[in-house]
Amino acid sequence: MTTLDSGRSATPPPGGPGPLRRLVPPARRFLAARRDVLARLAAWSVAESAQTLVVGYGVAQAVDRGFLAGDTLTGLGWLAVSGVAVLLGAPVVRGVFAQLAGLTEPLRDQLVRRAVDQSMARALAHPGGGDRAAVSRLTNQAETVRDSFAGIVLTLRSFVFTAAGALVGLFSLDPVLLVVVVPPLAGGLALFLATLRPMAAAQRRALAADEALGDHAARTRRALRDITACGTEAAAARDGARLVAEAAAAARALARWTAVRTLALGVAGQLPVLLLVVTVPWLRERGVTTGALLGAFTYLAQALLPALHTLMTAIGAAGTRLLVVLDRFTTPKRPASLTGTTPRTPPADARAGLPRQAGGQPQAAPRTSRPAPAVELRAVTVAYGAAAEPVLDALDLRIEDGEHLAVVGPSGIGKSTLTRLVAGTLAPGSGEVEVAGRAIAGRSPAELASLRVLLPQQAYVFTGTVRDNLGYLRPDARRTDIESAVRELGAGPLVERLGGLDAPVRPGELSQGERQLLVLARAHLSTARLLLLDEATCHLDAASEARAEEALARRPGALVVVAHRMSSAMRADRILLLDGAGAVCGTHRELLARSPLYRDLVGHWSGTGE
Repeated sequence: MTTLDSGRSATPPPGGPGPLRRLVPPARRFLAARRDVLARLAAWSVAESAQTLVVGYGVAQAVDRGFLAGDTLTGLGWLAVSGVAVLLGAPVVRGVFAQLAGLTEPLRDQLVRRAVDQSMARALAHPGGGDRAAVSRLTNQAETVRDSFAGIVLTLRSFVFTAAGALVGLFSLDPVLLVVVVPPLAGGLALFLATLRPMAAAQRRALAADEALGDHAARTRRALRDITACGTEAAAARDGARLVAEAAAAARALARWTAVRTLALGVAGQLPVLLLVVTVPWLRERGVTTGALLGAFTYLAQALLPALHTLMTAIGAAGTRLLVVLDRFTTPKRPASLTGTTPRTPPADARAGLPRQAGGQPQAAPRTSRPAPAVELRAVTVAYGAAAEPVLDALDLRIEDGEHLAVVGPSGIGKSTLTRLVAGTLAPGSGEVEVAGRAIAGRSPAELASLRVLLPQQAYVFTGTVRDNLGYLRPDARRTDIESAVRELGAGPLVERLGGLDAPVRPGELSQGERQLLVLARAHLSTARLLLLDEATCHLDAASEARAEEALARRPGALVVVAHRMSSAMRADRILLLDGAGAVCGTHRELLARSPLYRDLVGHWSGTGE
């Protein structure tokens, strides 16, 4: 029975080259192949730079040469020049966007192809493992890269050429203006650039945390019935809580660096205007005209500062996000280990090759030391409530590896409780439970999943192919192994009726018996050495039940069956009878001689024809 243990942290492993270093070579190749597009984009950007220069310069000349000099027509003429420059911005923007598509669309196409190639390679290397992040890369992450890259190109290009036009304009008005504007602008940019690397790391951790949390939610949703059947809700909740905490910590770190970026924006974006206002008397003393001051304010307010604000916002958010997501496309993804779904190679069965006795029990072989039992209970007591009567009271039980044990007793006497104890999904009130020679308490869900399979009465069949359902506990099973399990369980006609191993399974169209037959074949195919059947054959007819239990008993390891029919109990090597006051264990003949309750149960079953 598969249980959940994410087994991975949202924090990416250290080591290896940084994402920027990994991305530079492919980025250089991508841009080198599009020199013509870059050249046309640069040409449109130069036109935008000239537009910025003309607007501020026209305002300064309109004031100094026109209105302050008493020449209104000259002032209006220079304002008209500035207005025409503004109007010419529309075709410039259209030209920029036309060239931008020549960069962004090929990038998205390459990312989609790469994502498909990665997913296919992963599927070939790890059949049945699945790649839950493939859909995210094909849709959300590819679009994120495309939009972020477009935003970066637009804002970076705009800032560079707008800043060039504004600074040239300030120099043309009066070089002393650069003394006031450039230092705070450069200081804010330096502070902003210093935050890029740690902010990218925080963004990467946040994205990894988001993916890990989404992966956990998807696996939990698919395995919900198994989690409920195994009683591992607490473990799944702990994993989810840990991943939520990691995601919250990553989000807080990202918020802190966002605050530093906001400070850098204030220094570079607001301080130049403030200093220009404060230093007006000093600038006037050095011959800066009123028109030059108004032109400087125009450059700052309408061109330089908006471009700077857009740049910092885009680089700080979209830029780091672009770097992180692109790195996930270019870095080969190591297959995630889905704990509990990758079967372990079972130990060699020392008794598999020995002849079996009439009851199915392998004949004893000489050995120097007694092996660890498959299951051992010592003085185990379970009660549902402090004042309730114990369901199991000081129970001692030893099940050898290779043994077939049937559990019988009246309804509600504790048979399912026993299977849950052995499966490790229920803790005893007192006593010890050991599986394969070690205490079951404290074992991880992954280790439990490799040791035992618990099949409840309600068989879990999911939408998928027949092969997916049969290989659920052993995704790497070969076709011959699957066909062998189907043949052993007598499920061949059912698989053939469904359309073969690659045919789809629609759970709603299967009867309860058909579901149980598929799940029993799944258990037979698993590598666990302990099978626990809690009335898992109750919907099969007597012949199908007999064939299934005999096939499962021939597997290496132990088989524990909560019997639904007396015929099922009689096939076992030993029978455990629970009667509420105690427990009696022995063969069918021994229990007939020792237990009146067992004789009553045999009589009841015989009277029903079972």
